[in-house]
Amino acid sequence: MSAFHHVVAYAPPGVTGLSIGVVSGVFAPSGVFDLRPGLPAFDLTLCTRRPGTLRTDGGLTLQIEHGLEAFAKAELIMVLPGTSFREDLNDCALDALGAAHRRGAIVAGHCVGSFLLAAAGLLDGLDATTHWQYADEMAAMFPKVVVRRDALYIDHGQVSTGAGATAGLDLSLHLLRAHHGATVANRIARDLVTPPHRTGGQAQYLDTPVPSYDDCRLEAVLTWAKANLGERPSVDQLAARAMISRRTFLRRFKQTTGTSPHAWLTSQRLNQAEELLETTDLPIERIAHHVGYTSGSALRDQFVRQRGVPPQDYRRTFRGQSVQAKRHARGKSAQ
Repeated sequence: MSAFHHVVAYAPPGVTGLSIGVVSGVFAPSGVFDLRPGLPAFDLTLCTRRPGTLRTDGGLTLQIEHGLEAFAKAELIMVLPGTSFREDLNDCALDALGAAHRRGAIVAGHCVGSFLLAAAGLLDGLDATTHWQYADEMAAMFPKVVVRRDALYIDHGQVSTGAGATAGLDLSLHLLRAHHGATVANRIARDLVTPPHRTGGQAQYLDTPVPSYDDCRLEAVLTWAKANLGERPSVDQLAARAMISRRTFLRRFKQTTGTSPHAWLTSQRLNQAEELLETTDLPIERIAHHVGYTSGSALRDQFVRQRGVPPQDYRRTFRGQSVQAKRHARGKSAQ
C-alpha cells in the first residue's frame, strides 16, 4: 500500500471536538510535537462545506479557511462526525467525496461520519460500521450497506469506517499501520499514550468497563504473554498465571478484551512480527520462532491471511520507509 502524506479532515456542522483532537494528534504536521523526529511529515488540512465560522458540538467556534476544494489534492480524507449528520448529506459534499474516491484518494469515516460515505454510495455492497447507537438507523437509511454493529473499524482498502468516539483513534492508527508500517503507528501511539493496536473485529463496548482486581491481575498476565510469545503460552498456562480456572479465565478474557485468547495472541504475534520485519534483518524463520510460530511457513500463512501480503513483501515495503525515517532523523540532528 502506498504511503499518504496529504490528509484532509472534513468537519461537518456540529463537528465533535473529540474527532478534531484525534486527527490533529495522529496526523500532526512536522514540528508540532518535539517527540516525533524521523516520522513521516503530514500535511493536515481541516475543511468544511463552506469556509468560515464553524461551531463544534461543545459550542466552541472554529475559523475554517478551506472548503470542499481541499479534497482535490487529498491522499487521505477523514470524514469526521457531527451533530448535523442527518442533514449534512448534501449534493456538493457527496460529489466532492465521490470525485476524490474515483481519483484514488483513501476515504475513511468514523462514528456518524460513516453516514456521508454511505450517502455517497461508497459503501454499497460492503460491510461498514458506525457508533452502535446509530447502527440500526444507518441500516434503515442505507439498505445496500451491510452494517456491522459491533466492529471497531472495517477497512476495505480505499474506503474504511470506524465506530464512535475513541474508535476514531483506533481507525487512524490502523490506517497508519497499513500505509506507513507498524513502527510509525506504534511510535505515534506511544506519543499519544494509547494502545498501538486494537483489532477491527473487537467489540465496540465491553461488559466490565470499570477495572476490578481480577482485571488488574489479567492485565499482568497479558503483559507477560506479550513478552513471552516465543514460549507459545497456552490458555491453561495463562489461566494458571491468573490463578483462576480455564472457564473463568475465558469468560473474563472476553469481558475484558472483547476477543478470544487465540485471536488476541495471533494479533500480538503479527504485531511483533511486523516490527521485527521493519527494524531488523532477522530471517523470517528466526522471527517466526521469536513470536511463537513453529516455522517460517506458519508465519507466512498467517501473515498472508491477516495482512494480505507475505512477510517478505511487507519488509520490502516498510523496511525502506523505516531506513529513510532514520536517515531523516540523523540529518535533522546534524543541523
